[in-house]
Amino acid sequence: MKKAKNNNSTKKTSPNKLPAWDLTDLYDGIKDPQIEKDLDSYARMNKALARKYKGKLSTLESRDFYLSLKDVEKINVLGSKLGVFAYLNMVTQMKNPQAVAFYQNVDEKMTEASKPAIFYTLEINALGDDKFRELLKNKDVQKYKPFLERVRRFKKHELPEEQEAIFLDKSVTSGSAWRRLYDEHSAKLVYTVDGKNYNDAEISKLLQDKDPKVREKAGKELNRVSKENSALFTFIYNMIVKDKAIGDNHRRYKTPVAARNLDNQVDDKALEALVTSVRGQYKNIANRFYKLKAKWLGMKKIQYWDRNAPLPFADDKLYTWEESVQIVLEAYGKFSAKLQTLAKPFFDYEHSWIDVPPRDGKRSGAFAMPLPAKFHPYLMLNFVGKQNNVLTLAHELGHGCHMRLAIKQGELNEDTPMILAEVASVFAEMITFQSLLSKLDDDKAKLCLIASKVNDMINTSLRQIAFHCFETRIHQERQKGELSAEKIENIWQDEMQTSLGEYVIVDKDSRSIWPIVSHFFHSPFYVYAYSFADCLVNSLYQVYKDETVENFADKYLQMLSQTGIKRYDQLLKPFGLDAKSPDFWNKGLNLISSYIDELEKLDKKINKK
Repeated sequence: MKKAKNNNSTKKTSPNKLPAWDLTDLYDGIKDPQIEKDLDSYARMNKALARKYKGKLSTLESRDFYLSLKDVEKINVLGSKLGVFAYLNMVTQMKNPQAVAFYQNVDEKMTEASKPAIFYTLEINALGDDKFRELLKNKDVQKYKPFLERVRRFKKHELPEEQEAIFLDKSVTSGSAWRRLYDEHSAKLVYTVDGKNYNDAEISKLLQDKDPKVREKAGKELNRVSKENSALFTFIYNMIVKDKAIGDNHRRYKTPVAARNLDNQVDDKALEALVTSVRGQYKNIANRFYKLKAKWLGMKKIQYWDRNAPLPFADDKLYTWEESVQIVLEAYGKFSAKLQTLAKPFFDYEHSWIDVPPRDGKRSGAFAMPLPAKFHPYLMLNFVGKQNNVLTLAHELGHGCHMRLAIKQGELNEDTPMILAEVASVFAEMITFQSLLSKLDDDKAKLCLIASKVNDMINTSLRQIAFHCFETRIHQERQKGELSAEKIENIWQDEMQTSLGEYVIVDKDSRSIWPIVSHFFHSPFYVYAYSFADCLVNSLYQVYKDETVENFADKYLQMLSQTGIKRYDQLLKPFGLDAKSPDFWNKGLNLISSYIDELEKLDKKINKK
């Protein structure tokens, strides 16, 4: 590997010595002359593809069709390298005008360069069924069958090439431009508590402070700043939702969620069953849990900002980065030595694949970024040493290991649906949680850990469906006209209160914070994937715990390696699970309910002492 140079994109450690990305596997910073060479190559390759194959796919012999797929694959690999580098370079320094301008410049150049290749998927979808089947008889073409079938799924929603070109041209000044404005503005926001300034990642940490007064100040400040900026956020969101509606209308999608469902290979009825099941469990799960949490916090009801508060009697232990890595790798190793081996390269400090610490200008949250097989995934965290940060590491590392497995199916084939992308991460969290729990003897410590896990599971299963219901209503209401900030806040407050129940207060001090959910802006209707995956993982974990499937770990890793080439229902067959069964979702939700049962028992046991 190359050694990092001193530039604004490749620092190997942060000021507090936590590992930071080394992006020199891609480029030696934004001044690297190879970037312009690659942008030129990217443009030439797209033009060459058009010269060689445009208007000819229907007449190609299978061997030549295979060669065209290889050319498209090479273009995608180079495009991923350029686009991912520009994005990763920006997200850790969003207050740096050079980094932001560099990202925009690369995005615009790649958008323009890719226009000649628009014809390719359109001509694949124009192939007659007989011709398509004939081409697939070739063994080499067969390797690309998942990619080809995925393209064909969207056949009836594609537009003529001239219109597709217009949408591609407009993308840099419509949806993506509004998302960029959202990101840049969010990164510049300043939150002030007791005279000290915080960014969004840092103030979120205060919401997990043991002192209720600190949480209250942070919660109200988060809401105040959101309210103060609501005019801009409301306008941006209105434009993003409208932009999507225009595209959906031209592409003949019947509902705002239809495109996402098609991409996830989830039919509308399956999603409806998930939403109905989760909403039906609001009272049994959320209401019961927050009633307990209010009692533990010494309140009749908790405020919205208290939802993720640590319990007063919880251990204040902070984990070092090294301890966290050891905990997660040990948990992975207990489950599967192969999984642990996949995870270890992420922690090579000389060439870190993870950007760990929060810092000024860095995007909040955490994510994993895939890349073609010749490179490797990158993970972004905002690590401050809390127990939930350990589980976040397990979560994102699960994504990273999954990406390393799935990419072996080929660059074009690896397009895992979001509902399956979250399975690896949520399962990784679960095995890490269970590993931590197995080491505890003290009842209070067990209660605190289980309560923290239930808290996270509610955030993943129930809360994400509440987010989905919020999105659904927003997109439906937007069809009638532009939405006011008050209208959006009313819908937000209603859905949050409904999902959280009577023991959580959602009022004027928390009704304006909806813009902090970046998925609403970046990936409409992504959020239900978290709930889908959490319920699926809960059912999957029950099978693992019951030891009813031999060689579970190997079969699980095999499943992860095939998420881009098989549907979720096919992948679950080796585990005896049927996601189409009405009981499937409730089985997953019942695991959360069983943890609350355990909390109620532990609470009574502790109170008797």
